[in-house]
Amino acid sequence: MRMENGRYVIYDNTISSRDSRKVTAWQEMFVKKFNYDPSEKYTLTLKDNPYGGSIFGLKDIVRADDGEPIVTGNAVICSTIRMGFGHYRIAMAGASCARAMGFTPYWLDLLAIPGITTDVIDWCNTWYSRWSRISQRSGFFNKYVWESVTTGERTLPGLWTFLNSWTVGWPWRFLKTNVKDYKMSELFRNLHEALPSDMPVLTSHMWTCMGAVAGGMTHVVDMMFDNWPMAFQLTEGARHGVQSPSGYYGFRAMRGFDEKGTILNPTPPDALYYTGHHVDHELVENIEVDCAARLARMRNGEPRRFLVTMGGAGAQRELFKAIIEYCIPLVKAGKITLFVNLGDHKDNWVWLQGELASYKELIQTHFTWDDTKALADQVRNGPAEGLHVFLHDNTFHAVYATNYLMRVVDVMITKPSELAFYPVPKIFNARVGGHEMWGAIRGAELGDGTVETRTIPQTLQAIDLLANHTDLLEMYCGCIVKNKGIGIYDGAYKCVELATGRKFERK
Repeated sequence: MRMENGRYVIYDNTISSRDSRKVTAWQEMFVKKFNYDPSEKYTLTLKDNPYGGSIFGLKDIVRADDGEPIVTGNAVICSTIRMGFGHYRIAMAGASCARAMGFTPYWLDLLAIPGITTDVIDWCNTWYSRWSRISQRSGFFNKYVWESVTTGERTLPGLWTFLNSWTVGWPWRFLKTNVKDYKMSELFRNLHEALPSDMPVLTSHMWTCMGAVAGGMTHVVDMMFDNWPMAFQLTEGARHGVQSPSGYYGFRAMRGFDEKGTILNPTPPDALYYTGHHVDHELVENIEVDCAARLARMRNGEPRRFLVTMGGAGAQRELFKAIIEYCIPLVKAGKITLFVNLGDHKDNWVWLQGELASYKELIQTHFTWDDTKALADQVRNGPAEGLHVFLHDNTFHAVYATNYLMRVVDVMITKPSELAFYPVPKIFNARVGGHEMWGAIRGAELGDGTVETRTIPQTLQAIDLLANHTDLLEMYCGCIVKNKGIGIYDGAYKCVELATGRKFERK
């Protein structure tokens, strides 16, 4: 990105002078709010990741001088933040595939590095989580505000004017939002300048990507999220791994990235790559085995195993309650085994206990990673019954518990977020933000999930169909195996290839 005549330019597209001034003011707001020091120096070293070290051989990049030196040559940085759970999950897929390809993955969580990165992202994440929760409690806010922000689609004209006039509320789809985010992420430059500039970097959020490019890093690959192209995901100077062909076209054409409908100059082809879905190596490698196990359990009349996941923003409490209450008679009748992952939302466990006080004898809790892993390993080739609740005290295990349980369940119930791209039969419940709608469309058309069930009755109907019948599960498992054969789930491998030049050889 550059500036010409007082206007910012990205991929040869210029935003207005007015919006350029707003962008500069946005950056200056953070500079003043958090006393940003442009000359601040970072000392970065490595320490074993306490949660992912045993899983991926993961090492944390930390701001300290008492760790191991950062070694180049056979390592890949996986850079992420917690903004919901999806960006953590993408980075895990990168780490898993990097390790499978012979690299040591280094974990760079910008929220774990004290300084301006933590200050700025914490501030943004607080607002994001707040808006996500409000969107689930207010139909008016969700329809007329949150969906506009997350898709760039017009709702009420008055609110559209408000969103465009309020800097924080610029819809994510537009090019001016990209420039705004880049200028904010420039404040992360000093951190990235402390890393070897030619080290391969996989990023799972545009702010981590923008910060790396602003800091002079030259082998940056952004593992792009969602299936609804939005301009704020692009970073000039990086390469982008796009998960779907429709997403690729949207980014290539910059479709809809100007709020007035102007046709923009396209993104150059050497900046975009269609890679496929970003999925962990362990999940992709075992697709045939896991789908065969699902079908065998179905034919043997075993309880159908359902996994319900709570997202990182902690929304959709009422939906969770309705699903669990509907499933309890089926659990008692031996029709269903229910796994509920609350992530790291302890307050939701307190709430859920109160709501399900009459059924406490059914609930089996798993609150440590060792316990979660032990249960999954036990039921992989053995029986599973009852209602199991999972809760962890850290984001890593909160996210990875779903990945690990995915291999031993038959159906996952999830909003169409990043989990929409994973190779497990899925019921898509209502989205949180309009951008997630296209994840459900992608999964439904590929045949590994339902269409989006927008209401609680629709979600319960889908549970009934998948719990009591065989046709859908057979179809979804068959499509997942076929999808693997044509590389649909190879996105994380391809992103490692783009960053390192090393090709993945499937055994």
